[in-house]
Amino acid sequence: MVETMNAMDAMSGSLAECFITVEGNRYNFMQATNIEVKMSKTKVKVPILGRTGKGNKSTGWEGTGSATFHYNTSIFRELLYRYAKTGQDFYFDMQITNEDPTSMVGRQTVILKDCNIDGGILAKIDAEAEYLSEDFEFTFEDFEMPEKFNVLPGMKI
Repeated sequence: MVETMNAMDAMSGSLAECFITVEGNRYNFMQATNIEVKMSKTKVKVPILGRTGKGNKSTGWEGTGSATFHYNTSIFRELLYRYAKTGQDFYFDMQITNEDPTSMVGRQTVILKDCNIDGGILAKIDAEAEYLSEDFEFTFEDFEMPEKFNVLPGMKI
């Protein structure tokens, strides 16, 4: 008989925390409704004698992310304003923790280092909206994983 995952081990999408630390100030980024972070490896094609195809060699990586959050904070707008007026850029760290108490996988925390947003919305109105939200995209330079999900029973054979 094949062992399968229990439904209760699927992670709830809303049971998460996000904290941002910018210029020594730590914020509970509870306004976030969606965050997705990716790491993309950079590769080069490697010609190999005796093969008709080329190999692939990893040479580095790039970290990118996107976030959607409620339009109810001016923290990033203030920093974008400062950048526009002075050229002084800003970087921040973002800590994301997923934990669903019904799941056996436990808790995972990822800390993104030296995040830098690509830009942002300065003002917004929408007379038909139930609520306002905004999106931003960002890059990051490094990351840590101080907490990792547990391996579910049946995964490791």
